[in-house]
Amino acid sequence: MSFEGKTAWITGASSGIGAALAREWASRGARIILSGRDEKRLAQVAADISTETLVLPFDVRDEAAMRAATDKAIGWHGGVDIFVANAGVSQRSAALETEMSVYREIIDIDLTAQIAATQALLPHLVERGSGHLLFISSIAGKVGVPMRTAYCAAKFGLIGYADALRAELSQQGVSVHVVCPGSVATDVSRNALTADGSKRGRSDKVIDNGIAPAEAAQRIIDAVAAGQREIVVAEGMEQAMGEMRRTPDQLLDQVAGMVAAGYMEKMKAEA
Repeated sequence: MSFEGKTAWITGASSGIGAALAREWASRGARIILSGRDEKRLAQVAADISTETLVLPFDVRDEAAMRAATDKAIGWHGGVDIFVANAGVSQRSAALETEMSVYREIIDIDLTAQIAATQALLPHLVERGSGHLLFISSIAGKVGVPMRTAYCAAKFGLIGYADALRAELSQQGVSVHVVCPGSVATDVSRNALTADGSKRGRSDKVIDNGIAPAEAAQRIIDAVAAGQREIVVAEGMEQAMGEMRRTPDQLLDQVAGMVAAGYMEKMKAEA
């Protein structure tokens, strides 16, 4: 699959996997839309990209700003071909000690806001009858990991939404990809929330020794080009965990087959 001339819109694009995806897609000829909260850092990423870029800064929790950005993205070069729901925040705290506000904040950012952004863009993609939706989940969206109960809840939920959406769109020409990274060398641990909602402020050794973001981005985009629906990007024990919990293609095909056989129409008729 060629990405030459395509438009890729990436949230959480100021650093880490998001910025690496932007650079890698640009190297394959795609135009890039960069979104995140920090306009200055987004501009720095844009300066590293050789293809045409558009910077659309906004907080994913600000639905009005998100919808305004969606209109601008759709109006730029005729539409969006690829959307990456990547914005997120992790956690490092035991459930017994974690304030409920932390659960609400992480689920709002990592799940609800990602759904809202997708829903805003969805009519455009369906109308065009083409496109790719990527949801950056985690190995922690497949395996319950201690000290990350809120993060796991959000990332498990994101996969559930993506899987159901994939089935619904299976006759519409829009592809849905779930990405489950393991440890990637980003600031995810440093920016993680602790029990009271404050930033952790320090990284983990396993994260610092993780996969380089550029390598992770190459693997992800290669997998998208190959049509993979569930993409595990991990090493060692994390990779083994992800593969153990990988959703079989046969099951994904079975659910898509229900849609092809008229399941949604029958449900609507019975409502």
